[in-house]
Amino acid sequence: MNPRDGLYNKFSHKLSHIDQKGRVVAEYVWLDGSGIKLRAKCRSLDHKINSLADIPEWNYDGSSTDQAVTENSEVILKPVAYFRDPFRGGDNVLVICESWNWKEGSNFQELVPANTNFRYYANKIWDHPKVAAEETWYGIEQEYTLINTNTKFTMWPLGWPNNGYPGQQGPYYCSVGANVCFGRAIADFHYKACLYAGVKISGTNAEVMPGQWEFQVGPCLGVSIGDHLWMARYLLHRVAEDFDVCVSFAPKLFPDWNGSGCHTNYSTKTMREGTHGMKYIYEMM
Repeated sequence: MNPRDGLYNKFSHKLSHIDQKGRVVAEYVWLDGSGIKLRAKCRSLDHKINSLADIPEWNYDGSSTDQAVTENSEVILKPVAYFRDPFRGGDNVLVICESWNWKEGSNFQELVPANTNFRYYANKIWDHPKVAAEETWYGIEQEYTLINTNTKFTMWPLGWPNNGYPGQQGPYYCSVGANVCFGRAIADFHYKACLYAGVKISGTNAEVMPGQWEFQVGPCLGVSIGDHLWMARYLLHRVAEDFDVCVSFAPKLFPDWNGSGCHTNYSTKTMREGTHGMKYIYEMM
């Protein structure tokens, strides 16, 4: 499980220190029409980013991401959150964006949320005065599987033998040792990338199935949990690229083996104050 000839590690480290002549790279990240896959593209800006207002809107071809028809393919990217770029370093940033389509017949005068812009609708809930007053906290536990081989005919998780299945589940959870722990370097590099970026990652551990891991994000307030979770997923994909390994968030890869969940922990201000006890929490749930 070596990086691709070690080139990325060697050259990215050297290039990250090269003078960019005052310019900044902003990598715009968004969710495509699948509702699962992330897309990204880069843009040079002439100034350091100090707030969202410093990051301009941009666009992309939505007909190539299942988000628009060819006749009206421009999709607008609206920045909603940004993080430090752990791959390029310096003042470079990674930008979480919402996607917006031009409304049909509006002659490019009115925008509507793209088909997977669920953040827009979620914000309507979190912005409601009664919800905002409760200061809702979320903590998400994201399990995933590292895939060493993924073709039309074969899917092989990292650490699995090439002639069958590994030993029964049990020794892999929170494991230590090369015979039971597979992919620690990816999980650790991902952890560091999240910390550098400013993602509110709170922990990580090896999971029940060999080649399976988990990271936790939060607690985050309201809609920001989605921004931090998707950026953590993006960083994981980027780190795994360097090892020629794919990441699967699929809930169940093999019938008889542990699945991957995305568990959500939730509380409100009233719940945290504890004055109403467990009865209130049960009623709310």
